[in-house]
Amino acid sequence: MESNGRLHLVIDADDTLWENNAYFELAFQRFAAYLKHSRMSDAEVRLCLDRIEDTNRVLYGYGSAQFGRNMVECMEELCERPVHDEDREAVQRIALGIMEHPLELIAGVEETLAHLAARHTLTLFTKGEPAEQNAKVKNSGLRPYFEEVVVAREKEPEAYRALLTQRGAKAEHSWMIGNSPKSDINPALAIGMNAVYIPHARNWHLEHEDLVPGTGTLLELNRFAELRKHF
Repeated sequence: MESNGRLHLVIDADDTLWENNAYFELAFQRFAAYLKHSRMSDAEVRLCLDRIEDTNRVLYGYGSAQFGRNMVECMEELCERPVHDEDREAVQRIALGIMEHPLELIAGVEETLAHLAARHTLTLFTKGEPAEQNAKVKNSGLRPYFEEVVVAREKEPEAYRALLTQRGAKAEHSWMIGNSPKSDINPALAIGMNAVYIPHARNWHLEHEDLVPGTGTLLELNRFAELRKHF
């Protein structure tokens, strides 16, 4: 803890500060309608896409363009007719439409960030395609509340250790705040940080994971705005 009592609060972005996965789900629904498979349900198509996403995120990372690449690959695997360039372009347009949605802040986020930034040191820590993530940060209007914005390829324990080293912060005086057990909570707890888990009703299912206790404190809240009662 800093001498003035300020904590280091590390805050996730997508589906913690603003809506995100809902737009990817909508894009998938449009993709499934375009594919229009005669024998497979949307859920079965989703399983195929999940497998492709799980493989490709290691190779190519995240973001709307990568989601389009994954859907094209899924289409090429499942389509019941020859796939043409216009099909690939149509699917890519579906994915790129994700970024056309106006950014929607989650209720209470801006007021809560103003409260937290006046009392503690805030770092925004997200993963994904850097240009896309930084554009969302800019469009959100929330950048002034954070001393730094860090976009990682993956949010694994080593990435958290590197972040704390870069920020000169101690794990026991730092809190990770986010909606994903896999990317936000468990890796932070694994290196001795504290964490605040704020579930999102439409969290990306590939981020689902059981919470794993660590040496730090785990706090579970229902809404981002509740942070004002604790920090």
